[in-house]
Amino acid sequence: MLLEWADRVARQSPRSLGAAIAYALQSPGKRLRPALVMAVYRALGGVGPIERVAAAVEVVHCYSLVHDDLPCMDDDDLRRGRPTVHRRFGVRAATEAGQRMIPLAGRLLAEGVTALGLPPAMLGRLAAELYRAAGAVGMVGGQFLDLQAEGRALTLEEMVAMHRRKTGALIAASAVIGALAAGADLDRAGAVRAYGDEIGLAFQIADDLLDQTGTSAELGKTAGKDARRRKPTFATLMNPQDARAEAERCVERAVDRLRQAHVDSSLLDDLAHFIINRRS
Repeated sequence: MLLEWADRVARQSPRSLGAAIAYALQSPGKRLRPALVMAVYRALGGVGPIERVAAAVEVVHCYSLVHDDLPCMDDDDLRRGRPTVHRRFGVRAATEAGQRMIPLAGRLLAEGVTALGLPPAMLGRLAAELYRAAGAVGMVGGQFLDLQAEGRALTLEEMVAMHRRKTGALIAASAVIGALAAGADLDRAGAVRAYGDEIGLAFQIADDLLDQTGTSAELGKTAGKDARRRKPTFATLMNPQDARAEAERCVERAVDRLRQAHVDSSLLDDLAHFIINRRS
């Protein structure tokens, strides 16, 4: 689905801009967020073509990576094993490409709602969930706090609050979007939100540990950059054993919350454990 839209955007947009957007969408990756949308949707009884809705979430994630890598942000040269968008196409093209990907996600989401035969009001609910998680109270706000934290010491509570926004908000929204599209009741939607909150935090803890121990070839991005930028991370705030144990507790809480709401899904269990056992 993403490759199809990458080709469409490349044809419909000005040459350099379309190429930059297509390059960002075509990059290899774990696709955790769309996988989460689809897994929750199926676990809660959804049977329709959910792929476009899931792809919309990944487009927002891809936009965030393009902007995170810019010189004014993390200033990174490598992403998913390839040169970052601004290194390939220039800062101006990368900045605009990221901006254009935000409404592109809305177009995909609208197509997805139509394909599922959902009422028009559901588009508003899903869009509100997606863009709230991506905006100032979620991902963008968390990134702002992350930039402000460089060179400072944070408490564990401050670190958790920052990353529940920067990383966790979009992951939690992915779960909720899958639940809403499947017609879940409030109890089950709340359970998958709690699940998403916990695995989002586990994801960030695992990411911080990998940044400290992995190589650039393994990670597909520049290893050790957090330390060089004097960014506080879970790996600097806690010793590796304690950080790993906290990530495991997050996963345990996530899976337990699903069980309490009688959401039975081996795939969601596997996704939670994959997050803390991955090598990239």
